[in-house]
Formats: sequence, C-alpha cells, structure tokens
Amino acid sequence: MLYDMQVLLAQPRGFCAGVDRAIEIVERALELYGAPVFVLHEIVHNRYVVDDLSRRGVKFVDSLDAVPEGAVTIFSAHGVAEEVVQRGVARKLRVIDATCPLVTKVHLQAQLYRKDGREVVLIGHPGHPEVEGTRGRIDGPVHVLSTVEEVERLAVGDPDKLAYVTQTTLSVDDTREVIDALVRRFPKIKGPELKDICYATQNRQNAVKEMSAEIELLLVVGSQNSSNSNRLRELGARKHIPSHLIDGADQIESAWFRPGMRIGVTAGASAPESLVQQVVARLRELGVSEVREMQGERESITFRLPDSLQPSKPLGA
Repeated sequence: MLYDMQVLLAQPRGFCAGVDRAIEIVERALELYGAPVFVLHEIVHNRYVVDDLSRRGVKFVDSLDAVPEGAVTIFSAHGVAEEVVQRGVARKLRVIDATCPLVTKVHLQAQLYRKDGREVVLIGHPGHPEVEGTRGRIDGPVHVLSTVEEVERLAVGDPDKLAYVTQTTLSVDDTREVIDALVRRFPKIKGPELKDICYATQNRQNAVKEMSAEIELLLVVGSQNSSNSNRLRELGARKHIPSHLIDGADQIESAWFRPGMRIGVTAGASAPESLVQQVVARLRELGVSEVREMQGERESITFRLPDSLQPSKPLGA
C-alpha cells in the first residue's frame, strides 16, 4: 500500500504565451469561419490538444497539397519556410500565421545576419519543424548542428563571417556548450544576446533544477515529440532523478512509487494544465497526501492575435 507521498508542482509549468496564442488562433478561426479549418502540421506538439481540436473540425495536414484551394489554413506555432508561404499564396489559401512571435524574432535575426554577408549556424535539431521553418527563411547556406563534435567538424566559407541563432525550444543551458565551442573556434562569430533565448523554455528548466533537491521522482507531462518536454525529462535524469515523460494520467505506473516518496510534477510548454490536474488526481488515488506548488517565476507575457482575427477585421477583409 502506497501512502504519505508528497507532490511538488513546478512553477512555472505548462502552456507558454506562444502556445496559448496558437491555440486561441485555431479556436477563433473555428468560431469565425466554421469547420473545417486546416492546420499545416500539428499546431503545437501535444497529443491531447491535437486530438481535441480534431474532434472540433480541425484538419491537420503534412502538406499544403492536402488543403482545398481557398480554404482557411493556419501555419503552426513552429513557423514555416518562405517557400511554404509562397505556395499558400499561389493556391489562394486564406492563411493565418500562428508562428510564435519569439520564433519570428529568430527568423528576423537570422535574415539580418545573412544580409550582413554572414553564413548562419542554426543550433537545433535537424528535422524539427521550427528548425526547418527557420532554415527556409534564410537566403543562403545554413549549418544546422546541436553538439560540440559537430562544431569541431564544421566547414565554412569564411571563418570571420559567421553568425548563429538557436531553436527556441532549447534553453541557455542546452546551448551553452555549443555556443562556447563556436566562439572558441570562430572568435569573430556573431550571435544574439542570451536573454533572447525563449523565456518559457529557460523558466521551466529553472523550475526543475530548483525542485530537484526536494524530489525523488519527476513526472513531466508532455508528448514524445515535444522538444522542450523531452529536455525537462533529460534535465531530471541528469540530476540522477528517475524521470518519466507522460502524455497523461493513464500512463502512470504504480511500480514507479514507494511509500513516503516526494514526487515532482511539471509540464512542457505545449501541455495544458488540465492534464497536470488529472495527473495529480491519479497520484492522490495512489496515496499522495500532500500537494504543494513551489514558489517560482510567474509569467505574465501575452502575445496579440493576428489582425485578421480581431473582431472588426475578418479574414480577407
């Protein structure tokens, strides 16, 4: 029998401002234009969110070729390449861009570096939608890498004309070693201020680091394809804490726990709070007697919806 277990809830956790905005964009589009609304790729990387929106009439597609001409089409929070934008225009799609403003900021910074004649290094994971979208916004060579070993093997045209930007779902901690290696090898390389790294990714990792001294097991609510959720689980593991990435309460295994255990619970930036509360409810069933929320940074950032979704400006007006 499990008993007297304690839960410490991370603060902050769950939805960030960019995810809140992206989901609100889809919901607002459904209200204004009705189903179906098409979304290129998953609006955010969370199974629950995608399944819920699908039931309400959202069609998630992997290619614009699957979208009927003229249909309402939303680009996901991860951003898309310029070529995708142009294809949408050519097919007369009624496009709404849900790209996170912090991702757009990376696009603009990379473009400025390119206009300055610099080759761009993109620190991130090849194949991730955000990385592919950023790569497709830069007119010229882009070197995608994520390890110090890749930095050592990097071949460039002019070592004195380099710049780097980073995938937003990586934190300062995730990128520090790679950036240090780039600066050692290419002393004249340019890069953004560390404060320009996504605040949400860093804040959620800081919360896990802070709680790690108090917990014996970590549960991260988030989907397997969520980059920032995976980083949270990896952070717990690096602290030598058994750590599990779960989509929801149904994936909790009682064998993970023992009487009196102190359990940390957090959620990736694309995981809704409702899933966290379902996890807490399941843990109470298993014997949790105390749930406490840690003191942490309260986030108040919000991002404005696109003009086309403002009440006085319907799409196409």
